[in-house]
Amino acid sequence: MNQDSNVHMPQFPEPYWRSSAKVPSFPKLTDNLMVDVAIVGGGISGITAAYLLVKEGLKVALIDADNLLNGTTGHTTAKITAQHDLIYDELIHHIGEEKARLYYAANNDALQFIRNMVHEHKISCGFTEEDAYLYTSSAHSLYKLNNESKAYEKLGIKGELTTNLSLPFDIKGALIMKNQAQFHPLQFLSYLVQEITNGGGMIFENTTAVDVEKGGKPIVLTSGGHRISCDNLICCSHFPFYDGKGFYFTRMYAERSYVLGVKTEKAYPGGMYLSIDDPKRSLRSVNMYGENLVLVGGESHKAGQGICTIKHYEALQTFAEETFGVKEIPYRWSAQDLITLDKIPYIGCITDHNPNIFVATGYRKWGMTNGTAAALLLKDLILKRDNPYSELYTPSRFQTDPSVKHFISQNADVAKHLIEGKLEFALRKPEDLANDEGAVVRVNGKRAGAYKDSEGTLHIVDTTCTHLGCEVEWNAGDRTWDCPCHGSRFSIQGDVIEGPADKPLGNINL
Repeated sequence: MNQDSNVHMPQFPEPYWRSSAKVPSFPKLTDNLMVDVAIVGGGISGITAAYLLVKEGLKVALIDADNLLNGTTGHTTAKITAQHDLIYDELIHHIGEEKARLYYAANNDALQFIRNMVHEHKISCGFTEEDAYLYTSSAHSLYKLNNESKAYEKLGIKGELTTNLSLPFDIKGALIMKNQAQFHPLQFLSYLVQEITNGGGMIFENTTAVDVEKGGKPIVLTSGGHRISCDNLICCSHFPFYDGKGFYFTRMYAERSYVLGVKTEKAYPGGMYLSIDDPKRSLRSVNMYGENLVLVGGESHKAGQGICTIKHYEALQTFAEETFGVKEIPYRWSAQDLITLDKIPYIGCITDHNPNIFVATGYRKWGMTNGTAAALLLKDLILKRDNPYSELYTPSRFQTDPSVKHFISQNADVAKHLIEGKLEFALRKPEDLANDEGAVVRVNGKRAGAYKDSEGTLHIVDTTCTHLGCEVEWNAGDRTWDCPCHGSRFSIQGDVIEGPADKPLGNINL
């Protein structure tokens, strides 16, 4: 970060979307329920699926362990596009032209669904038509754009190569996908939430699903001791709260990425941009009270691994200062995304042996279209209707290339971090910490995690992840404890923020 800069980032992370939308609140579940469809997860997939199924006349209950839209959907950059980085050339080589074409079509259908909803119902959500751009600043990467452009031609995707962009820095080339869009996701989904309740759907917040009793009718068990009996269950809680012996923790890995909301000195040219170079840089703008707020994103890394996380925010600030100039940074936040072995989401029956338990996960940072496509597909699966995308997304698939290679490398990485965490010897003591500092420490001869808050109160937890026993690491940027193996995240008090863990870290008293 520019040491001469007088611009400071917010002390605590907060997404712009959460602060600028009125999301309805709902009570905890306090009784047992019997419904046609139970949905676990209050993000874009769960809410859209609930909306669609209520419109079909089904009795639906949606529960969320936290508040609605406080997970990945509330921390997105909210690009509604089928341009998912460099993906189509890769898909053609790995799964063939037919399925690659289906992937584009599913995401384009999702874009059209959102566009039609906004226009038909006059939803005020900052929806704007935007072109999407992949760009490179390196001449050595031009061949990647050329290959992706050829893939567009094979698949019938409207695209165009260019060397001219209105960005305030040099680029060597860019690939355009025209007529894409962006919006305010929480304003859009708040409309759907209202329609769900208007149609008789039930929504419960702060209601954690912990397990499922299988049978003719699945029963969702909650941490509060209540039961939801249903004909069909949809798990779209980011990481599936219920695995069903699908071993999803071995078939996905979690990546964190970072966003700054920046008031810039230079005017933003419009459009949505993503670099294909490392480190990634993502750009879009949002109208904030009549003024452009530029969302500068990137700095992806595997969850729980890498450098001190605050450094990622600082790198984005440096990029923003060097390109657009920075007047103010009113917002910063990060998101966690799940990536499957073949980069295509898992949407469908959680396993072949559970025909009425469905899952939607692994959106690889492109949840606005993939999450909407998931809801549209799950509606058809539950209503026993044909859907052209069911085979593409089925969770039971296993592509020999590249799935085997990714499966082996992913689980080797898990084993590496499991062993490293157990062998790490912490030298610091809890009392050594400054206010608002967290670190791995030694308590009674054992590894522990300590955070001293701004008032000097210590919060000490057992650092052993309650999922499979890896050792969590301190995330200074977001003030969380993150697992480097499967991406579980915990608060400073040890509460679960993101799975696959479903039990809190143990507390330690001095």
